[in-house]
Amino acid sequence: MELTVLESSGFCPGVRRATAEIERALTLPKRPRICVLGELIHNKPYNDSLRARGVETVGIGEAEEIARASDGGRETLLFIRAHGLPAAEETLLAGLAAAHPRFTVRDMTCEFVRRIHRIAAAETAEEGTVFLLLGTSGHPETEGILGHAKGEKYVFPDAEGLRRLLGEQNFAGKRVIFAAQTTQNTAERKKSQKILEKDYTNAEIFDTICSVTEKRQAETEALAARSDGMIVIGGRESSNSRKLYDIAASRCQTTRWIETAAELRPEDFRGLSRIGIVAGASTPGGIIEEVVNKMEKEFNGENFAEMLEDSLKTLNTGDVVACTVTSVSAGELGVDLGAKVTGVIAKDQITDDPSFKLEENFKPGDTFEAFVIKVSDVEGMATLSKKRVDQMQHWGAIAEAKDTGAIFEGKITEAVKGGVIAVADGVRVFIPARHSGLPREADLSALVGQVKKFKIIDINASRRRAYGSIRAVEDEEKRAREKEVWENIEEGKHYVGRVKSLTSFGAFVDLGGVDGMVHNTELSWKRIRHPGEVVKVGDEIEVYVKAFDEEKRRISLGYKTPEMNNWYVFAAQYHVGDVIPVKIVSLMPFGAFAEIIDGVDGLIHISQIADHKIENCKDVLKVGDEVNVKITAIDEEKQKVSLSIRALLKDLPKEEVPAEEAEAEEAPAEEAPVEAAPVEEAPAEEAPAEEKPEA
Repeated sequence: MELTVLESSGFCPGVRRATAEIERALTLPKRPRICVLGELIHNKPYNDSLRARGVETVGIGEAEEIARASDGGRETLLFIRAHGLPAAEETLLAGLAAAHPRFTVRDMTCEFVRRIHRIAAAETAEEGTVFLLLGTSGHPETEGILGHAKGEKYVFPDAEGLRRLLGEQNFAGKRVIFAAQTTQNTAERKKSQKILEKDYTNAEIFDTICSVTEKRQAETEALAARSDGMIVIGGRESSNSRKLYDIAASRCQTTRWIETAAELRPEDFRGLSRIGIVAGASTPGGIIEEVVNKMEKEFNGENFAEMLEDSLKTLNTGDVVACTVTSVSAGELGVDLGAKVTGVIAKDQITDDPSFKLEENFKPGDTFEAFVIKVSDVEGMATLSKKRVDQMQHWGAIAEAKDTGAIFEGKITEAVKGGVIAVADGVRVFIPARHSGLPREADLSALVGQVKKFKIIDINASRRRAYGSIRAVEDEEKRAREKEVWENIEEGKHYVGRVKSLTSFGAFVDLGGVDGMVHNTELSWKRIRHPGEVVKVGDEIEVYVKAFDEEKRRISLGYKTPEMNNWYVFAAQYHVGDVIPVKIVSLMPFGAFAEIIDGVDGLIHISQIADHKIENCKDVLKVGDEVNVKITAIDEEKQKVSLSIRALLKDLPKEEVPAEEAEAEEAPAEEAPVEAAPVEEAPAEEAPAEEKPEA
């Protein structure tokens, strides 16, 4: 007969820690009074052995009396069971311990259970939140978890139980939180999640099944599938053992659940060739050994207890070991080490990047190597670092890069005194401020979170420290871009550039490593006083090369094109004879300029402002006036427009002419206004150039 004992059988880390602490208390020279609030673990033989050695099992209602009895008397230790307590009971015990110096509370709550307590307390603080727990109603762990949740909360035993609950309750408009008791069946949790997400797509799901439990369940199913018979060892009250039995029985017909070796009937397995043995998280190693030895004695001559011990490797601080991810949370990874202990890797031992999401980068089943920082056989836990292995593996490439000039890409994780820290392939690289690529006195924290390229400029091999330069890469890239621009530049070539800076006479545009200048006269068809009227720093604009001098490294750029000239908009919409509204924009001795559309002005000669002679335009008009005019002439070649107010006055019927104008028409001939010359011969053409804005 082939016997296979599941490697992960027996005490889980939480139970191992609880039993180790109480065993230590039992060996104290001056032994205190020892009490356990409820049963320490779900294993009757072990709990019976504790009671036989004087350990008292008490209820929360007795705690106050026990605490008072310790005053002036025997020192008392009260152990909180591995399954944990509701928040109210924890608060009560903390208050009693503070009030009675000789009354000490030892909290043995499993860390995985404690994590669910934190989730239940934090995630249900918001009003309108519903907490759903996959668990066994009445189980100590379930009661403890619910005791930390606030507001509306429900517990259901399986996926079908959740389906019934959702049929009875409507959680629309509420925030739904879903978690599971640590010892629940992983398959049931996944089924429940699918049912919940079907109706509540925004439900927040927390994977809270203990990684050790999850691993043990998966291994039990695999072992049962290849075995002819299965033995499940565990307490009858243990939820963990119940799930193992259900899983094993579903895959192997001959499955027996026993609590002690005395219950084992070897004859049930006679004639079977492959027997699998698995034990729950609360099963002491001694009971497992008794069962194994009983089977060995019945069918074989080998010592399976020794084989079980030898199959589990021993870890030492400083070892580099293979890890398989069993659970992923926001703050840590749970990993299987194939050893007597389970492994935990905190987020800060995986990456220095605070924005790094473990849930997005790892999944159960992923494998890698990690460095053993600490091993605690008492707690059954090993603390590891993936970051150290990454650094060891990639340090060689970082060190060589100083001589090879290799370029690395890394994320800036923090700003420190004198520079920033970049992480490349798990190795921290210090980049001094002068090599950051930012101007002097700039805020270095602006780089945090960005991915940057850098070169290694110095190495301290003895301390494994590397120094890098972002500026070295940027300078190299800039030289390459400059070379490419000058090798391919030609007059008329178009570029999309970014406005880099503005001066009083124009804008400098970055063409991709080389700057060119667009003069104010090339920015707009109308006269502007500053380039900021057209563009601003950071704008992307299309420009073309008007001229360049490679020797002097100067490039003159054009921006305005015929299509941008508003004259063409005017010419398409307006014609001679049209009557249009205009706005007076400037007054000259020879007439007034009026804006027709943005960028196109027309001239109202002084002789065309009124139907009588005026000495000054200001006598009739002022800047900002809006008046109707008639287009009397359009010079397409010179892009000039002549306008007239007088033409409209002459066109008015007699009765519509204002009284004062009617009097002017009846005046003697010698007093009548002198007929103005045609607009194309107007004195406006003789005005000094600097006084005539372009039309």
